[in-house]
Amino acid sequence: MHRVLPAAPRTRAAALVAALAALVACVLAPGAAARGTRAPAALPLPVPAVAGHQVVRGASGPLTTAQCEDRYGIACYTPTQYRQAYDLAPLYRRGITGRGRTIVVVDSFGSPTVQHDLDVYSRQFGIKSTHVDVVRWGRVPPFDPADETMAGWAGETSLDVQMAHAIAPDAHLVLVETGVAETEGTTGLPEMMDAERDLVDRGVGDVVTQSFGATEDTFPGFAKGDFSSIKDLRYAFRDAERHGVTLLASSGDGGATDSTEDGVGHYDHPVNSWPSADPLVTSVGGTQLHLDEQGRRTAPDSVYNDNGASGGGRSHVFPRPAYQDTVWRTVGARRGTPDVSLSAAVDGGAWTYTSYDPKQTGWSVSGGTSEASPLFSGIVALADQQAGRRLGDIHQALYTLSAEAPWNPLTGIVDVRDGTDNSYQGVTGYRAVRGYDMATGVGTVDAARFVPALAATG
Repeated sequence: MHRVLPAAPRTRAAALVAALAALVACVLAPGAAARGTRAPAALPLPVPAVAGHQVVRGASGPLTTAQCEDRYGIACYTPTQYRQAYDLAPLYRRGITGRGRTIVVVDSFGSPTVQHDLDVYSRQFGIKSTHVDVVRWGRVPPFDPADETMAGWAGETSLDVQMAHAIAPDAHLVLVETGVAETEGTTGLPEMMDAERDLVDRGVGDVVTQSFGATEDTFPGFAKGDFSSIKDLRYAFRDAERHGVTLLASSGDGGATDSTEDGVGHYDHPVNSWPSADPLVTSVGGTQLHLDEQGRRTAPDSVYNDNGASGGGRSHVFPRPAYQDTVWRTVGARRGTPDVSLSAAVDGGAWTYTSYDPKQTGWSVSGGTSEASPLFSGIVALADQQAGRRLGDIHQALYTLSAEAPWNPLTGIVDVRDGTDNSYQGVTGYRAVRGYDMATGVGTVDAARFVPALAATG
């Protein structure tokens, strides 16, 4: 991913639309797996680390895909197009809309306008809005739109909430706001894990989406082979496992590498990030969709690799979990990421609406795996509703369905094998090939088939 400042969050979605300086303004947003990196020279302003946001000034509403391509050289998509691309209409017709299920979104600081912005977003696209319950964990400071870190997280919050709602419109949404910005190493993570454990213990949430992450290498003790600082943070995940709550995390926007700890330059070797690399968390990588105005594919999905790249690779902390034994030739003896992928490319980014900063209120296009994780949280919520229960850790189901996919189209697993890769900043990544790979995981999904198949497992 791309980061604006080392202080901004790191594992979120990636940079945004490269547009004309007169029409576009960057809104700082938290970043996913690439901390503190500088924006590409083509962009008028630095691009946010996690979710890149840019506001098209003076636009009364979202542009069409053709208009975005004509004016800015990138595609931009609406929730209507995503719903067509992921084949959601058959589920909606059967009443599978996420009703009765709860998606928990975790972000530092949150956004003071999250409800208003969701209402505007929903109204624009003809979606019934929903109430967002806001849980403020600990001492969350008053929101200051002039604070770049807070503004970045507010943009991330808007992206997370609106993407989850776009897929599961009747799911209940809970936004957890913490008072310490999550950055590299352990900073901010204890507050997030405490909040998650508290909600799990109180029975709040069926699926948790986490658009953040810290490079494994930046945790205390890593260089000496002491991984206790990461493992000591896993208490919330173990708690979620006991309660059958599904955990998701963005795989990052730095391909097989990431930004260095001080935000200057990049690692010159493959790295991975936590919580994406945690064996109890489903790692969600990124693809690039190629759609027409109606959301029909004009070409098969490819690997997200523009202004960032789908995070993926081998963990240096966790050994290969049993559910990846079927892909041992690819991951070796280590935990491999991602597990599955959805839309994340900037060229094909998602329209979102924000008003947390009065000076930059309006519509923007966002990309990065911070988009993919909340999108997939909506898919899981639909499957939970169809199953009539929480599905919990879905790893075994994912890999079992993937193994069946070549001969059983009803699995809903769609292989991504276009031959592109997630190389980034000069570090060689992994190619999208037949079957599992560390660019897109098992691939992407056809929800009309995947949701019933996932619901039937376990």
